[in-house]
Amino acid sequence: MHQRRIQSHNDEKRNRIHDVARRLVSKNSTGKGLGFFQIGGGIAGDFPICVVPMLYQDMEMTDVPFWSYFCQISDSTTSYGSYSGAVPNEKITWGKLDIHTPKFIVESDATIVVPLIFAYILDL
Repeated sequence: MHQRRIQSHNDEKRNRIHDVARRLVSKNSTGKGLGFFQIGGGIAGDFPICVVPMLYQDMEMTDVPFWSYFCQISDSTTSYGSYSGAVPNEKITWGKLDIHTPKFIVESDATIVVPLIFAYILDL
């Protein structure tokens, strides 16, 4: 019984996160669109990028654009078929990225690289 309550809580939390992401993508994907920075790897790093296929496949919203660009920042070793080391091209077959989406991999410690990239983007 206790295990079922934990699972139910996790499902509710996941649904809330997807709802927020759905609204964010729907509201901001016009014009140049939205890019996606995946910081780290694993299921936690991969979960937010699933918003686009969720909207398109599960919610049948056919006007949802793919991410405008994708940048993965991770120190994981490249490993095909894994979550942490999966290369961006694998996300094409899962409906998360388009074949024409610009894709970048930064193989480094995110605690070093992310502040530098974001400072540049934000012109700090």
